[in-house]
Amino acid sequence: MDDNPAQPDGLDQRAELSEFLRTRRARLKPEDVGVASHGRHRRVPGLRREELAQLAGVSVAYYTRLEQGNGRNVSAEVLDAIARALRLSETEHAHLTHLAKPKERRRRSRAPKRQQARVALQHLVDSMEGVPAYIGGARSDILAWNRLAAALFGDWGALPAAERNWARLTFLNPDYRELFRDWEQKASDMVSYLRLYAGQHPDDPELSALVGELSVKSEEFRKLWATHDVKEKGHGVKRMRHPLVGELTLAYETLHLPDDDGQFLSVYHAEPGSPSADALRLLASWGTDAVPTESAPLSE
Repeated sequence: MDDNPAQPDGLDQRAELSEFLRTRRARLKPEDVGVASHGRHRRVPGLRREELAQLAGVSVAYYTRLEQGNGRNVSAEVLDAIARALRLSETEHAHLTHLAKPKERRRRSRAPKRQQARVALQHLVDSMEGVPAYIGGARSDILAWNRLAAALFGDWGALPAAERNWARLTFLNPDYRELFRDWEQKASDMVSYLRLYAGQHPDDPELSALVGELSVKSEEFRKLWATHDVKEKGHGVKRMRHPLVGELTLAYETLHLPDDDGQFLSVYHAEPGSPSADALRLLASWGTDAVPTESAPLSE
């Protein structure tokens, strides 16, 4: 990909499909899929197109057209066969389906506009006093949060709305490099989520602006964006080094809100009786006095 992957009118769907297939093919070695490697020298990393086509049971010409970005009229069955040959995860398979637009795919939904969390959702996170919790939305925007989330991650209420975005904070705010012990993994997960979102909403102008900004300002973002990895938000563990309470190891769960246009609830918690639980309680007592009362604008 070139250094400026984002265009004002959206991401290039054909280029996205082409690069995704190429990068998935490049990561497979012949021995990984039981293909005999003839000769010692291979001009391309990973599988050749003809090898992948043979594994998927399609012609080389057909697969070549698909990898060149021509997904028009491709069937779901062919995509399934290619996904199996490439050993795609369920998330990667769904991403390929969005990019290729098979006949069975429903009409593409419009990109979400600027979002706000419902009043009831703000009340919900406010009631979760013992755990950091926040509502996220499209493009990794941060929409609402409770006091403990502000104490853990920083005073998001002091930022302009456009800067309340996990991707911008991760790559452009040096404080977050210090906060996350595994910053590289956090950064990779963030870009993988944006890639997944891009496959679903390639015409989102705000996404294009975000990707363009980060591509210009962050070399790390450019490199990760070029890998075309995709990942859904789920659950896991984050290790942090907080400036007030020190080391924290927190598990997180992401719960999708199906009636709220792609919004999700993220909750962090510590293992009961652990030093991290003690640190989180200390942070909660500090945060009650230090975090402003109004955490986010609300919508009815």
